[in-house]
Amino acid sequence: MAQNPKLTDKKIRNYILKVFENEPGKPLNFKEVSGRLMISKEKERNKIIRILSELHSEGILEMPDRGKYLLLPPISQAEGIISLGKSGEGYVSVEGIDQDVLIEERNLSTSLPGDTVNIEILKLNRGGRLKGKVISVLHRGREQFMGTLRIRPNMAFFVPNDENIQVDFEIPLEQTKNVQDGQTVIARFISWENGQKQPLAELVEALSHLTESDTSMKGIALEFGFPLTFPKEVLQEAEKIPLNIASSEIKKRRDFRKVTTFTIDPIDAKDFDDAISIQKISNGNYEIGVHIADVSHYIPSGSFLDREAYNRATSVYMVDRVIPMLPEHLSNGVCSLRPKEEKLVFSAVFEITPEAKIVSEWFGKGVIYSDRRFTYEEAQEIIETKKGDFASEINILNDIAHKLRKEKFANGAISFEKPEVKFVLDEKGNIDKVTYKSRKDAHMLIEDFMLLANKSVARWVSDFHQGKYRDRFVYRIHDSPDPEKLKLLREFVELFGYSLNIKSRKNMAESINALTEAVQGKPEQGIIEQMCIRSMAKAIYDTGNIGHYGLAFTHYTHFTSPIRRYPDVLVHRLLNDYLQENLQNLPSIEDLKKACRKSSEREMAAAKAERASTKHKQLEMLTDRIGEEFEGVISGIKDFGFYVEIGFNLAEGLVRLVDVRDDRYLLEKNGFQLVGRRWGNTLTMGDKVRVRIKKIDLKKRQMDFGWVEQIRD
Repeated sequence: MAQNPKLTDKKIRNYILKVFENEPGKPLNFKEVSGRLMISKEKERNKIIRILSELHSEGILEMPDRGKYLLLPPISQAEGIISLGKSGEGYVSVEGIDQDVLIEERNLSTSLPGDTVNIEILKLNRGGRLKGKVISVLHRGREQFMGTLRIRPNMAFFVPNDENIQVDFEIPLEQTKNVQDGQTVIARFISWENGQKQPLAELVEALSHLTESDTSMKGIALEFGFPLTFPKEVLQEAEKIPLNIASSEIKKRRDFRKVTTFTIDPIDAKDFDDAISIQKISNGNYEIGVHIADVSHYIPSGSFLDREAYNRATSVYMVDRVIPMLPEHLSNGVCSLRPKEEKLVFSAVFEITPEAKIVSEWFGKGVIYSDRRFTYEEAQEIIETKKGDFASEINILNDIAHKLRKEKFANGAISFEKPEVKFVLDEKGNIDKVTYKSRKDAHMLIEDFMLLANKSVARWVSDFHQGKYRDRFVYRIHDSPDPEKLKLLREFVELFGYSLNIKSRKNMAESINALTEAVQGKPEQGIIEQMCIRSMAKAIYDTGNIGHYGLAFTHYTHFTSPIRRYPDVLVHRLLNDYLQENLQNLPSIEDLKKACRKSSEREMAAAKAERASTKHKQLEMLTDRIGEEFEGVISGIKDFGFYVEIGFNLAEGLVRLVDVRDDRYLLEKNGFQLVGRRWGNTLTMGDKVRVRIKKIDLKKRQMDFGWVEQIRD
């Protein structure tokens, strides 16, 4: 745009908006806007500064960073998941908008934390935050709640434990005959319609007979939206499914019953998703089958079982229990690939050379007979001693797995081996001892063949009919990391004397793998591995394939765990439709995208529940050790204090800076270090320290440490 001293504010305003429309999603400062408009005169540039500020105040532009403006999408209504704060306000995360939309208490309607809601975008408040109003609740995020029952002469109500829920639930008085006032109970949400002052709920269970630990674990599951029981109609539908397989169904399938087949799982596993078969063929190659429980055969789309599995999306593996996606009759019975039983499977079968080269592949429905169930420990002993049941087959598989793994890392895969604590519990659910999970060849053998099946299925579907249907599928995708996060990671590891090459994807993968190997057994191992993981993007489900960065796969999906993951059920259905060329009833991309978002959200909730249960158990075993001292490492730093992870059981607690009196500490810009203003002493993430337990709050899952000293080598 040429210089024009007669430009009106209205014209400049329109030109500015056109600049942002031409570069959607890109934040621009006033200099960049001026450059796009070829304006250099100070008077006109000052106009641009003023008009940008006005557009921001009017809610047309947002300011994601200081001095940077971004055009807000023209949304009047939007959909998202609502969270509530203790102050009573709500916040809705909306896809495509960087900031959460603020919902004032008077505009919450009948929404509860975790609900998917339809909102109307109203305007910006003075602070620049988008404000909105809940129009309707599209889906309830939680079905069951834990809390306290209150009984009055003419009414009963339920007070949720969740402090973010600011409303009590009405309970029918006739349901309280065998329950006492003040008792801890589980209630199921029934309804909350516009015009009703409070939600209606029903009693599910009174918890007076449970231990405090058991009650806490159930509370954690409910807190993150995972119900403890199944609806009656779901259980009834499940119980109608017979354990025996009809001979007519077997005739439709490829028969693997005479092929050597076994499972390898954790010692406490009950739901066996996957089995492996192996047989040598005449040309010297091996036919290796990855056989996955055919869950989709038993839960038709749209059935009660299917809808329940869709809403749960995943099983939750807490410290002392599993909250399953499917009722036990299916997860541990009908679908589970138990030994010495015929089972229906969906299989990926490969002809593989002894050098681990794939000659051919076959996908389809089958029936198997598992000859043996191995625990990881049993399989590992066979690998190490070369003796035991099916020793030859297991060692052949292990040899091929090693070669598949080597190829994966040669292609740029990244290896993370974060230490995880494992609790050994007694019969009452109390902690007997603490051990640490380790991954050996037996674990990785199974993982490598599952990875092979997952990537092969994804690639085959993506190529189906020359890629015509590649977006009508569920991929497991992992984006490349943010370059800024990688720079911070490089700065962080340099504090410990390590280097990181982030010039290219391959350089970075090799460098991170070398780094994780170099820190093995060192005090900084845990914190460096944790920071490496934090620098990566989160893996999610989506219909658009961008590959899996961490695994260095161009195509990847989840095919191998349909008993515990709903996306795998969808993948089985879609793959079967493509194999049968049954294309007329394929779900729409929009429906698949919605299922992907739901599954990704539930997966993150499950991870939070699992971490919360671990943290509760970690703190539970320390409750009688208040005042004792422990060694640990600094695992996180804030401007008000720092977190310490103790070596005893990897529990984490907070040391407040007011308790560290040898200096006045300030947070450095990179956020990795506290520096004493007076004497220059430093407290850095990964430093070894000694602390004393001051306080443990099991309800909040928080621990406070008192400061003892910094440990210097």
